[in-house]
Amino acid sequence: MRLDGTDIAANLYTEFKQRIVELKKKNIIPHLVVIIVGESPASVAYVTLKQKKGEEIGARVTILKYKTDVTTEELIEKIKLLNIDPFVHGILVQRPLPDHIDIAKLEMTTDPQKDIDGFHPDSPFTLPLPLAVVKILEEIYISNSKSETRNPDFVSWLKAENIVLIGKGPTGGGPVLKYLKTLNVKPHLIDSKTKSPEKLMKQADIIISAVGRKNTVKPELLKKGVILISVGINRGENKKLHGDYEEDAIKDIASCYTPTPGGVGPVNVAMLMSNLLTAAEKQALS
Repeated sequence: MRLDGTDIAANLYTEFKQRIVELKKKNIIPHLVVIIVGESPASVAYVTLKQKKGEEIGARVTILKYKTDVTTEELIEKIKLLNIDPFVHGILVQRPLPDHIDIAKLEMTTDPQKDIDGFHPDSPFTLPLPLAVVKILEEIYISNSKSETRNPDFVSWLKAENIVLIGKGPTGGGPVLKYLKTLNVKPHLIDSKTKSPEKLMKQADIIISAVGRKNTVKPELLKKGVILISVGINRGENKKLHGDYEEDAIKDIASCYTPTPGGVGPVNVAMLMSNLLTAAEKQALS
């Protein structure tokens, strides 16, 4: 079964609109400021999507564009101003950044209560990506169990499944691994040092691939009925986006799989918006 992340996100946005109605009763409009450096087509497209989805639910999204010669110090000064702006509830620095930018300094400068991407060590927010992955797994669980909402059995189900996570990058597999551990779910990790990764993949009930390389997950390494989630994205020779597996090759093997594009991405943006609303709600109470 092909899992449409756009449908999952649409259901979340219905809930978000009601939360914004309640905030607007208090004269609060959730406001996200996104800082983007350079003109990377992928980054521009992703930031534009964030702006579009934010405005669709009634939030405000401001995009601040900087040329690639901007300095770390200039960005820090801007973030400091955004920190003290009462009308800004979320601050996001779009990655990747030029090599000369010290991303760690930007993370530490951002007010933790406005760091809705969850990179500051004191941020109360979880990176949207792992939230999106778990939300997709929750939807699979609900669909299979006929339940209408998450319940304790969902986490028990996750613990019982043989989960394999491929890749541990700082913006992909790493945050997914960290979040799963907070649920006491311990996946098998495959990285460049793993011995016999093929054996782990053949035994997996769920594979979360966060590599961004074509054919990372090969059909001959899958058991029938596996659940596949592709976090990794790569751009093929045809300039189109692809996931870590070829959908035509795995669609008759996997019980559920996310497509690329249209899988994890839309849910990722939705979870970012959820963090923004939570930030606005918390700041409204402070």
